[in-house]
Amino acid sequence: MKKISLLFFAYFLLNYSWAQNGYKIEGTVKGLKPGAYTLAHYFGFDQTITKDTALVDDKGVLSFTGSKSLPEGLYIVLKPNKNRLLDFIVGPEQHFSFVSDTLSIVGNMKIEGSPDNERFFNYQQKMLGYSQELTLVQAQAKVRQDMISQAKTGNIRRQMSEYYHQFVKENAATFTGKILSASNEIALPTPPKRPDGRPDSAWLFNYYRAHFWDNFDFSDERLVRTPFLQRKLDRYLQNLTFPAPDSLIQASDYVIGKALKGGSKEMQAYCIWYLTNQAETPNTVGGDAVFVHLAEKYYLGGIMPITDSSTVQNIRSRVAIMKPLLVGKSMPALTLSDTSKTIFKLADIQSKYTVVFFYDPDCGHCRQSTPELKRFSEKYASSVKVLAVSVTGSPDNWKKYIHDFGVGAWRHGYDFSFRTDFRKEFDVVNTPMVYVLDKDKKIIARKMAVEQLDNFIDFYEEQSKLSTK
Repeated sequence: MKKISLLFFAYFLLNYSWAQNGYKIEGTVKGLKPGAYTLAHYFGFDQTITKDTALVDDKGVLSFTGSKSLPEGLYIVLKPNKNRLLDFIVGPEQHFSFVSDTLSIVGNMKIEGSPDNERFFNYQQKMLGYSQELTLVQAQAKVRQDMISQAKTGNIRRQMSEYYHQFVKENAATFTGKILSASNEIALPTPPKRPDGRPDSAWLFNYYRAHFWDNFDFSDERLVRTPFLQRKLDRYLQNLTFPAPDSLIQASDYVIGKALKGGSKEMQAYCIWYLTNQAETPNTVGGDAVFVHLAEKYYLGGIMPITDSSTVQNIRSRVAIMKPLLVGKSMPALTLSDTSKTIFKLADIQSKYTVVFFYDPDCGHCRQSTPELKRFSEKYASSVKVLAVSVTGSPDNWKKYIHDFGVGAWRHGYDFSFRTDFRKEFDVVNTPMVYVLDKDKKIIARKMAVEQLDNFIDFYEEQSKLSTK
């Protein structure tokens, strides 16, 4: 997965044991091209974990076998080119077979030995029939443009909805029923009217958000091995939560709390891992606070079921670096020398805003960003000062950079003593690293692209004016 590889690998250090009865899944798909096919289970929406491979012969026969039972969940068979062939359920019954053909794998699928897969494909086949009928009627409606075709379309959609709800009700205790329930939207009531007589959309939004997780069973760890948990987490955080640190922390705690109440250790681990993983590289100003909160509360607080002490120590070190640098904190003291080797401090710079630009004179991205930062600094010269800090490279390269880009008007700093660990003290993992400080040298933004500074300062100014009214 992306972002925090140490957390990704730590996830698999959880000690879960599976039954030792083994598995044997055999299939024949007429028309299937020979080659190596992969059996994997979903791990979120955009990740799969390979469990086995099988060679398909010229008759379309494949067989996945193993002495250790597979973790239950929704599995995918991938073609040699890694495209999806089909999905099926791996549950308690792990010795089963299937037959189909490439003309319509779902439509012609027949299962033996797995009742849940029979339900899974029976549902899909019924819906496929409705979809084909709907496509035909819609095509006719475009040609005829008559009320009869439109009525038929509405009738088919009603039948699909009724079949779905009846199927889920009758199969609520099965994994197929839980998958369908988790992947579907909740039913919305009729909202109350506003004073102007219109439906109250704010009330409806709040109801939808409050009941968003109603159809999801946090006690069933098998749902971790489906695409639906990650999809719902993304939607809840990205579309239903205000993009501010406090709101994101509250939403993350709410979801993790539901997982903790559900009792499934793997569900708990996934929710904590995924939300913390997403929070480490935030898309919102001040979003680092979400990562620090989740890391401290769940990893360092011992709630995340990980036994790997090195992972916990790495997270502890990361939090120790980030916590003093969160938005709202005062920028740590910084003492540097200018080109004449005169010592000065960050606190000596007097300005409404200070942009601290940590860079490497030979860094390609830093050099690409410099002209835009120069333009920005000239536009906001009356309210913004730039402190450009060279974190590496020789003094000669540093001075050449200043001359070549014509940025002598900036305040420039260099640590001739080489005592400052910019990585640990200011989180300069990559360059350039940008901080925006207010007049009191409090951090109001960090890790911001130079190209975003213009809009950020304008936005911050507007917000400041509103807060003083």
